[in-house]
Amino acid sequence: MIIAKQVTKYFGGFAALKGISFEIGRGEIVGFLGQNGAGKTTLMRILTSYLPATSGGVFIAGVDVAKNSLAIRKKIGYLPETPPLYTNMTVGDYLKFAAQLKDVPIKQQRIQIDKVLTECNIKDVRDKTIGTLSKGYKQRVGIAQAIINDPEVLILDEPTIGLDPVQIIQVRNLIRSLEYKRTVILSTHILSEIQQIAHRVLIIKSGEIIVDRSLEELLSEFDSNLEDTFLRLHSAKENQ
Repeated sequence: MIIAKQVTKYFGGFAALKGISFEIGRGEIVGFLGQNGAGKTTLMRILTSYLPATSGGVFIAGVDVAKNSLAIRKKIGYLPETPPLYTNMTVGDYLKFAAQLKDVPIKQQRIQIDKVLTECNIKDVRDKTIGTLSKGYKQRVGIAQAIINDPEVLILDEPTIGLDPVQIIQVRNLIRSLEYKRTVILSTHILSEIQQIAHRVLIIKSGEIIVDRSLEELLSEFDSNLEDTFLRLHSAKENQ
């Protein structure tokens, strides 16, 4: 479904990504785990075609991201770290606007809006102005716009950052409910988030993938929780 080949990204003389390669299958939930500044957001922006790679390539469902950015954007849903919300619009009007932007056929727009309102559990705020909503509701509205076009791939950058404990549980449950319906990539620096949601973990450090394993395999091999595993792997990499 997703293939990244030797993806490298330079900002001036700084290498944000250093030859990253991986493959992700259809229906997987994969967690990109790493400290702030590790390169997770840069990688996600390249996967979504919002940022070009300096070298290397990304293919989604066989389509070259760099050469077919418009086609790719129809296949993916993207929630950046700051959701792209218009706070003066109602939830319903905003989702209609998002559906139009993403070329959802006119006859399907109402169906898709009702569908994502239900999936994201935001039907009760359909007629409310986005600016009046709590951050948890805003995050769910952000996810709703990301899946309004029924994408094959959903990419979420730090989807629970800044939420309170109850809101975090609600958003995590929402992400888990998408399991097997579409391929999901989740970026976070929160260890428990990966452990509770993802099937597989890619640990990114200083622009490189230092681990690409299933969560079950990783925890079984190290016989520990993810926090201990993460710290031990980082220490091992630094000592090489």
